[in-house]
Amino acid sequence: MRAIDLLNGRLKLRHLVLVVAIADEGSVLRAAEHLHLAQPAVTRSLREVEHVLGVELFSRGPRGMTPTLFGEAFIEHARAVLAELRRAGERISGLADGEVGTVTIGTLLAGSNVLLPRAIATLKRERPGITVIVQEATFDAQAPRLLDGEIDLILGRLNPIEDLHGLRQITLYAEPVRLVARRDHPARRPGLTLEDLMDYPWVLPLEQTALRQELEQIFRRDGLSLPANLVECTSILTVRTLVRDADMIAALPELVAMTDEELEPLPVPLEPVRRQVGVTLPDRRPLTPSARLMLDHLRARAAELKPSE
Repeated sequence: MRAIDLLNGRLKLRHLVLVVAIADEGSVLRAAEHLHLAQPAVTRSLREVEHVLGVELFSRGPRGMTPTLFGEAFIEHARAVLAELRRAGERISGLADGEVGTVTIGTLLAGSNVLLPRAIATLKRERPGITVIVQEATFDAQAPRLLDGEIDLILGRLNPIEDLHGLRQITLYAEPVRLVARRDHPARRPGLTLEDLMDYPWVLPLEQTALRQELEQIFRRDGLSLPANLVECTSILTVRTLVRDADMIAALPELVAMTDEELEPLPVPLEPVRRQVGVTLPDRRPLTPSARLMLDHLRARAAELKPSE
């Protein structure tokens, strides 16, 4: 299939919207309801786009519509096109009055409990018409969405991006990662070592995160295996609750412990763990006015933070 086949006017913007809606909703009926269209019209439009492409985009089954191999490929590009069109509309609107818009932030553990809330608060005081969307996930899950334009920036500990072309990073501040437990944890004593903590339950990040890999290196350096009693979690709320309410130990950014009176770092250093917190941005796509304002506020609030070294 030549690219010109998709540029000769037969493929319409409504086809892209329709295909993405069917993929999101899982059925023609629910897609029709979502788009406020009649079901026959959605079915007819789906047949049109499949005829233009010359392939089936969905397989019909008892559980609804499932994208085919061709459908998955087309849906990926359709999402990217629609995301760029939304960004174009926001950019034009933002350039017109600078008062409205949307910024979507992908957040990791570091920076999410102090820096981000402060930056959002000052942004909203200055520009109450800007909508801020915060989505939490691992870096590996968020990076493709950043490249596709579904989110504007990622805030958290900076991860290596050598294998992810098209991204750039800005360092905002340095924040140590500490081993944290509740204040009255039974392990607290002078001369505490990492080995002394192995019999307690731990909360660690997911395997695919950079912090988890760095922690595993520390265990190996000390000749230790991972704790046998283990929970894997990246939700800051869940991790803090588990550590506060049990004998669990977690590796958390220092500012998390500093803002919770019931948590306190343990005197076991994690020197090899990287400390840099910042934002990851698309390298070639300019930020929307709303995202640029968010970045300005993140930089300003980060300059006010004083994590200990």
